Amino acid sequence: MQSWLNGNFHYLRTVATDKEIDDFLARVEKQGYLMARIATSSSEDALDLLQDTMLAFVQHYKSRNQEQWLALFFRILQNRIRDWYRWNKVRNKWRAWFGGSGNDHSTTDNDSKAFIENQSGSRFNEPFERLNGSAFNEALLEALRSLPLRQQQAFMLRTWQGLSEMETAAIMRISQGSVKTHLFRATKVLRDKLEDFQ
Repeated sequence: MQSWLNGNFHYLRTVATDKEIDDFLARVEKQGYLMARIATSSSEDALDLLQDTMLAFVQHYKSRNQEQWLALFFRILQNRIRDWYRWNKVRNKWRAWFGGSGNDHSTTDNDSKAFIENQSGSRFNEPFERLNGSAFNEALLEALRSLPLRQQQAFMLRTWQGLSEMETAAIMRISQGSVKTHLFRATKVLRDKLEDFQ
């Protein structure tokens, strides 16, 4: 019996407690919201994507090893963002047929800033702790929004989340070489757009 326990303890320990799951989701919710908000330019859509991501994570991956949680969470989120882009493309085509606008988001940037500021979590603030004030913050967010989705993903996963090239490639479902390319291009664009703050 003892030898069976020794051999299977790692498996048994991967079943996380509710508190561990809640703590993890509290740590990543701000980061996830910001990534979705930058990608969609809509606080409502970002909150929906974040909620779907958290639900899918809890339903399918809470029993995985906790060392895998961060990469799994962001893989789900990036899949949800890609699905949102596909759906939005189709929806905008239909709206064009009926004379509607493809971008009628009623929420404002102030709404999303208030949401971000009122959430708990520690890692989310790390990128902003190095910013030179609100003007730089605004310029950075605007520059990030201007990037193509893949460049946004590569930059935020590698630079803000500190994930490895291998983890980022797995999340984005591309090669490590493509991660390097997207990150290089994103960094170049951001440097050019933010040169006044250097």
